[in-house]
Amino acid sequence: MVGEIGKLDWALVQAFLAVADTGSLSAAARVTSASQPTLGRQVKAIEAALGLVLFRRHPKGLALTEDGAALLPAARAMREATREIAMYAAGHEGKLRGNVRLTASKMVCHHVLPAIVARIRAELPEVAVELVPSDTSENLLYREADIAVRMYRPEQLDIVARYLGDIELGLFAARSYVERRGLPDNAEMLRAHEIVGYDRSELIVRGMQAQGFDVSREDFPVRCDDQTVYWELVRAGCGLGFGQAMVARRDPDMVKIDLGVPIPPLPVWLAAHEALRHTPRVRRVWDMLAEGLGKVVT
Repeated sequence: MVGEIGKLDWALVQAFLAVADTGSLSAAARVTSASQPTLGRQVKAIEAALGLVLFRRHPKGLALTEDGAALLPAARAMREATREIAMYAAGHEGKLRGNVRLTASKMVCHHVLPAIVARIRAELPEVAVELVPSDTSENLLYREADIAVRMYRPEQLDIVARYLGDIELGLFAARSYVERRGLPDNAEMLRAHEIVGYDRSELIVRGMQAQGFDVSREDFPVRCDDQTVYWELVRAGCGLGFGQAMVARRDPDMVKIDLGVPIPPLPVWLAAHEALRHTPRVRRVWDMLAEGLGKVVT
């Protein structure tokens, strides 16, 4: 048994952690992209190697046994140590080649980053760019992304951040909507118009309430949380909508509505783990992102 434990496969520990963190094989499969049968075999293999039962079944999935719970802190420490080793190695790579993983909001990825990525590829042909459109916060500490474009200032201690400027926001309408319904001349007239809102997100509701509008989710006849789909709904004439001015200005079918009500802009920050920031390929991509984004922010 000692020999089996000494040769314990790290992949088995990863499977144990995935199931422990998610509570079921199916949920762990979604997180790890491994198949459910594979994870099941790996859990049985680590239990056999250790001579312990780590999970017990219950109606909603798998729960840790007393032995499994006792081993969980050590397994998590192994995961953290592995990440630190990978981060150190990545931070000391000295060549302008390899992968750089970028993440930004879906709107920025769709409307802004493709042209910047094209310039990066033209100048750095040996650097592969992985672009992750996401309106959630990818974890830079765990290398889910190498560089992030954030709409807020990162506060984590090991993250280096640079403020680039602001993205102007505004209220817009499609010309097809204007032809059908006209434009509101003032804030009071806004109540007579249809507005495309968010579904689960409360950003628009809270923002309008802060400006004195008595609105709720039900006041928006069309609702969507996906930013790119939201903008397409506005472009199609479903109602007035909020969006980034730099995107709207490039669209001749969109009309800006000025009601004299200020809309706070979105700050734009670049962020990266400090261990990776000075890796040559990450540093060069960082600089090109800063240059490219600097041309579209105010």
